[in-house]
Amino acid sequence: MMKLIALDLDGTTLNKDGQLTKEMTMAFEAAIAKGVHIVIATGRVLSALPKDILKIKGIQYVITSNGANIVDLKSRELIYTNFIKASAVEDVVRTLKKYDFMTESFTEGHAYIEKAVYEDVQANGSVYNNTEYLLTTREPVENLLDHILQHKDSIENININFEEQKERMMMKQVLISISNVSITSSFDYNLEICGMRTSKAEALRQLCAMLGFTTNEVMACGDSHNDIEMLKEAGLPVAVGNAKDEVKAVAKYIVSTNEENGVAEAIKRFIL
Repeated sequence: MMKLIALDLDGTTLNKDGQLTKEMTMAFEAAIAKGVHIVIATGRVLSALPKDILKIKGIQYVITSNGANIVDLKSRELIYTNFIKASAVEDVVRTLKKYDFMTESFTEGHAYIEKAVYEDVQANGSVYNNTEYLLTTREPVENLLDHILQHKDSIENININFEEQKERMMMKQVLISISNVSITSSFDYNLEICGMRTSKAEALRQLCAMLGFTTNEVMACGDSHNDIEMLKEAGLPVAVGNAKDEVKAVAKYIVSTNEENGVAEAIKRFIL
């Protein structure tokens, strides 16, 4: 009997339009009615969680920013944090000043980008992400790198976007040389800088300890690189059909794609 279901959002639980389908909602509600915890484990910042998720009664805990936070939605309190060390934030900023890539930072539950970038997206759209999503979930600031330093004690995640894969791979080699950070990704076009021991897997371990059971009693579903450690940690790791090959390699089961309600399929098969 699984006691908790840990779910990635983008590419896994949500469809290509970033929506939660009616079938998925019904599966959630049925699992919750059986006493199973539905826990969102996402790279998204808290303020970017879909309203459809927040409306579901019974979803109490969310893991955000790739494991930097666990939030209790009932009390709106942070019950766990795992930020990037302030000294590592300073090192990252010094490095980023040498380049000109589209960068975002997550802190205190909000996502920030450079004002000039935000205005460009307003005028021309985004090549990195859904334009509407970006404009409604990112907050513009005059100087992002200065803003990051001003909040260096509470940086959850720093996200860099790339137009060219060769630039992405080059920058990955640069970033992995920085001490006390880890590098992951949610999409093919980005790199996400997290704390050295920040991950969905570590946050899941902490939450399970709080709730009084083990990760062997967890079903986890994902599709991307930042889900791999979480799937390895879970007793029942599930990959959706559109998942990366390396994610499928660590899964015990592969279900339909996110467009075909694969997570709902997994819940019906293994939980209900």
